[in-house]
Amino acid sequence: MDFANIYAQGFARVAARVLPIKLADPAANAAAIVDDLKMLTTEGVCLAVYPELCLVGNSCGDLFLQDSLLEAVESAVDGLVQASTELIPIFIVGAPLRWQNHLYNCALVIQAGELKAVIPKSYLPGRRDFAEGRWFAAGRGLADWLGLGANNVGAAFGPGQVIRVDGLPGLAIGIEICQDLNAPQPPHVDMARRGATVVVNLAGSSAAVGSAEQQKLMAQSASARHSLAYLYAAAGPGESTTDAAWAGQTFVYESGDLLAESQLYPTSAAGVIVDVDLRRLVQERYRRPLPNGYSDGLEETPVLEAWASFQEPGSDEVEFDSDVKPLPSGYIGLRRPLNRFPFLTNLAATCKQAYQIQVQALARRLSFIGPTTKPVIGVSGGLDSTWALIVAAGAMELLGRPANDILAFTLPGFATSEKTKAKAWALMEAFAVTAEELSILPAAEQMLKDLGHSLDDFDVTFENVQAGLRTDYLFRIANQRGGIVIGTGDLSELALGWCTYGVGDQMSHYNVNAGVTKTLIQSLVRWVIGEAMFDASTCDVLSSVLDQEISPELVPGSDDALQSTEAIIGPYPLNDFFLYHLLRWGASASKTAYLAWQTWRDAGQGEWPAGYPEQRRVAYDLETIKSWLAKFYRRFFASQFKRSASPDGPRVFSFASLSPHGDWRMPSDASPEAWLAELEDCQI
Repeated sequence: MDFANIYAQGFARVAARVLPIKLADPAANAAAIVDDLKMLTTEGVCLAVYPELCLVGNSCGDLFLQDSLLEAVESAVDGLVQASTELIPIFIVGAPLRWQNHLYNCALVIQAGELKAVIPKSYLPGRRDFAEGRWFAAGRGLADWLGLGANNVGAAFGPGQVIRVDGLPGLAIGIEICQDLNAPQPPHVDMARRGATVVVNLAGSSAAVGSAEQQKLMAQSASARHSLAYLYAAAGPGESTTDAAWAGQTFVYESGDLLAESQLYPTSAAGVIVDVDLRRLVQERYRRPLPNGYSDGLEETPVLEAWASFQEPGSDEVEFDSDVKPLPSGYIGLRRPLNRFPFLTNLAATCKQAYQIQVQALARRLSFIGPTTKPVIGVSGGLDSTWALIVAAGAMELLGRPANDILAFTLPGFATSEKTKAKAWALMEAFAVTAEELSILPAAEQMLKDLGHSLDDFDVTFENVQAGLRTDYLFRIANQRGGIVIGTGDLSELALGWCTYGVGDQMSHYNVNAGVTKTLIQSLVRWVIGEAMFDASTCDVLSSVLDQEISPELVPGSDDALQSTEAIIGPYPLNDFFLYHLLRWGASASKTAYLAWQTWRDAGQGEWPAGYPEQRRVAYDLETIKSWLAKFYRRFFASQFKRSASPDGPRVFSFASLSPHGDWRMPSDASPEAWLAELEDCQI
């Protein structure tokens, strides 16, 4: 495949544009649109939308009813159709058109030398300041064939059309005009049910205080509810300010996320060009399918029945080939917001909500078991157990119980460094919990001796004897002292199988960290420091935990050279990136590698989370990304049996849980070969 090309990766480059117009001068406006489209062609845009009535201007008033203007419009449309043979984009422009003794406010779809479709505005506003009913008829229920001008340039005429593009999977276009979006039953609802993935809105709303935000809110809602990309382009410079001003607003939402927006009140050509992820939208619908468009009474919609006379029987879609002028191949960049840490979007709010979810969940579990039930935690001085301790402290506060009801144990083994043990003690003392130290060395030495295993052979048996004994001691302590073992393993470790099954850290009575990734836990600790939730000395200890190497400390080393988790399983920022795209979108191996390459290849580009250490702001080339991604897939598939036996724990993200209790279902003996084979073919 053309790995570096956005179209091969399932993106579509789209544009929402606004140009300075000349009122009542269709020829001049058409010429300006063609010039703009030539620029968009060089940019590789496949779909462009311009504002409502942009061929003449929204503010023409009673000039709309003048034959000279309407004939000039038809001539301008003919010119646009002819010019389109040398242009890549499918483009949609607004114009007044005559049909059967009525005048309609229309969107015209033009591509590759043809007028493909004409969509009249369904709903006309009733406001006194712009009563469109004075000039235009509403288009609801129409379905016919419209011919224009001396050449009888014709197209299917009627609202609700869905325009599917051959050769560009996932691109199906629906069209609304301005107030259609605000209707109680807007056209995009039925369009989405019939497969539209991209809805464009040719708007002409005049400016008013608060109106720009309201339009964004409406479009965002439509985009999120129906898994759409929503393109919006509103009238701007050149419109008459006799009675109103014009903001020239343009923006694009994708499944509720704002991809791009332009500055209001431009004085020259403006707008946004952005790459919409069509595969993401289709994946969203796999998970949240919309009702089938040919059921639930939709057959009664006149336009759907009528299209059969112009298309194949039973079809309500206008189909055409996007390859008349080929889409660009090779690398043309990627124009969309990229996030190195997709689990950390809206970081402060995410941290606050994650903390509240974990605290409330643990408090509920403790109160259900009994008012004296004690949380039992193994505190290593590492990141995950530190966060679990913070959550347990929050749960005690929520329940009105003293902190010393928390039973915290540090359980040093063969590789426990003095530095991390000191941090464990500092943490337990800072939180005023009941703290003890219980060495696992005697039991570990005895078990290894019983197994006939050398103390100098640092293999998986050597490691898991220690991990298993720690968990075994914690469970027995919980039995002895009326408590439950609080799990500390996080979502990233569960995805990668970086936990000892059954008798080790994979098991607990309740795992508060089951729904949070490693990178989120790092940010959560930074967040509590920034929020000054604890005194200065406690925050100093928390900072020192953040600064140290992530390590299981199962193989002897030194304080300055701890066993490195990330050297074995890969950088957690990359692994969390891979996990997000696997769980959230079901992204292919190629798409995941492509997004990681675009996002991580230049450390100097894009934003980093607040407080993220400078020394960790690194870049990865494609081969490095492929290497770690292949290891991620192998570990993820091989570790499903561990996830199938996961203990209870709270979901933090609606889409990202590996709980076997309904959130993630996968056979333990599935093969990753299809993913690995696809990844092998990813080359620049």
